[in-house]
Amino acid sequence: MWQSLDFLESLDKEKLALRSRIFISLHLTQTSHAHSLSIKASSSSSSTAIADPEGIKVNSVPTKPIEGQKTGTSGLRKKVKVFKQENYLANWIQALFNSLPPEDYKNGHLVLGGDGRYFNKEAAQIIIKIAAGNGVGKIMVGRDGIMSTPAVSAVIRKQKAIANGGFIMSASHNPGGPEYDWGIKFNYSSGQPAPESITDKIYGNTLSISEIKMADIPDVDLSSLGVTNFGNFSVEVVDPVSDYLELMENVFDFPLIRSLLSRSDFRYKLFVFDAMHAVTGAYAKPIFVEKLGAKPDSILNGVPLEDFGHGHPDPNLTYARDLVAIMYGENGPDFGAASDGDGDRNMILGKGFFVTPSDSVAIIAANAQEAIPYFKSGPKGLARSMPTSGALDRVAEKLKLPFFEVPTGWKFFGNLMDARKLSVCGEESFGTGSDHIREKDGIWAVLAWLSIVAHRNKDKKPGEKLISVSDVVKAHWATYGRNFFSRYDYEECESEGANKMIGYLRDLVSKSKAGDKYGNYVLQFADDFAYTDPVDGSVASKQGVRFVFTDGSRIIFRLSGTGSAGATVRIYIEQFEPDVSKHEMDAQSALKPLIDLALSVSKLRDFTGREKPTVIT
Repeated sequence: MWQSLDFLESLDKEKLALRSRIFISLHLTQTSHAHSLSIKASSSSSSTAIADPEGIKVNSVPTKPIEGQKTGTSGLRKKVKVFKQENYLANWIQALFNSLPPEDYKNGHLVLGGDGRYFNKEAAQIIIKIAAGNGVGKIMVGRDGIMSTPAVSAVIRKQKAIANGGFIMSASHNPGGPEYDWGIKFNYSSGQPAPESITDKIYGNTLSISEIKMADIPDVDLSSLGVTNFGNFSVEVVDPVSDYLELMENVFDFPLIRSLLSRSDFRYKLFVFDAMHAVTGAYAKPIFVEKLGAKPDSILNGVPLEDFGHGHPDPNLTYARDLVAIMYGENGPDFGAASDGDGDRNMILGKGFFVTPSDSVAIIAANAQEAIPYFKSGPKGLARSMPTSGALDRVAEKLKLPFFEVPTGWKFFGNLMDARKLSVCGEESFGTGSDHIREKDGIWAVLAWLSIVAHRNKDKKPGEKLISVSDVVKAHWATYGRNFFSRYDYEECESEGANKMIGYLRDLVSKSKAGDKYGNYVLQFADDFAYTDPVDGSVASKQGVRFVFTDGSRIIFRLSGTGSAGATVRIYIEQFEPDVSKHEMDAQSALKPLIDLALSVSKLRDFTGREKPTVIT
């Protein structure tokens, strides 16, 4: 059974004083041959045996530092061919252990999961052997190496008394396969991504590493549930779904959602979920079909594949094209949703209607107390990433809740959650979540929306007009106003040009002053966003260049840290509209003057050579 929420929260308080305790989650990219990333001694040096844990021989494998192992906002992500370099993965894993106090992992338990992408199975064996070589007591790994990012966080939190963290092998929403991406990330003991103070230490150790501690044990069969012992080290292969499903049943009213999905007066396939051939394919049938009564054929692309079916597992209007075509079809379903590679992102659609991530988190927050049992006492506080629209701010103001604006990166929400200051949060990059875990959570967001729609329709009799996804959104706009919002992504730009553009904008900001005119807009302020954590006082600087105008409009420029090659330039454009008669305008039409201004101010075409964005959200 799950421990009480009060007990978990009391442990969270204790963890605030123990920030050096770390739990690990990895994101990685796969290779074409088993053991192609095997550990090798550098410069022809032979490995030597060192002091062994009981019953295990441990070899000290000489190695040398490898450049370029500094993590981004969500871990270390590179192309598969980079991780295939000799000792590339092993160096990073060993540097991680070198960064932790021995008491934080010696004889401790770690969780290991991943999104099923190419190379995860081979990488899992390397991680297991290095963990054993460094004195870890037990690895709990999802069957076949599969476990979603939210599920890893959930398992860590459930096993708090004994688990020391968790690895997740994934490059999130980036493509998989021999020519594509892999990544590595690690999380705190509360299931939260580690802060920069820890990732910086890991990076420092990658620059001085000289040996890898490798246990001389055979590969472990990850296809069957059970425990394999090697002396005082063990590997337990676990069901990746059961603990996460149990948590969801404690957060949501499953009978209420089931009553919605079983109604006979919804259109064909009331509900459609696109797993994009990624990790949530392992969760979709047990949760949506077996527990909630959705039809089996309501699950699209439900089998996890190493290359995501040659797709790009990013749940947006561009890449989730199968789902979009269905939802915008003549006889489209009432409710559609998708999740990404590792299951932490989501997209929500109504029939012919797209819910922006910024609106989604605001609407969940506004309806949480009445529609979701977990929030029956009301949310503690709300937070969003800086680029996310101000829709959530207006909910916090109306509900008189504490509100926080943080840099991009889920790790910035974790401290606030552990301090019991935050319940619901989100990012415009299709990430939404709450303090039930310490990661964003795609399936949680889908269940939250199903709960809201089910709650709005619970008293509707058969044949009565039902309240739709679009009805929920438009009612929210009528109450709070609409924040028109769009994001332009320019993927894999040349890094030099992208960095020069950001440098140019920072120089422009340094010379700007309130009252400056930008076409028809008057500047309120311009800055390079910096954040001081209200819990531990840590400072994150240079988090995005923003221009904020007197009418509340904003233009923001960032370089994304979630890609594996080149630079992704992101431009965020927002404008608030209180007039209900204008709420149904097309967002691109409403924002066109600001979009044109953003392109002009940034000189993006001059710096990057790009004429059009890769993705428009």
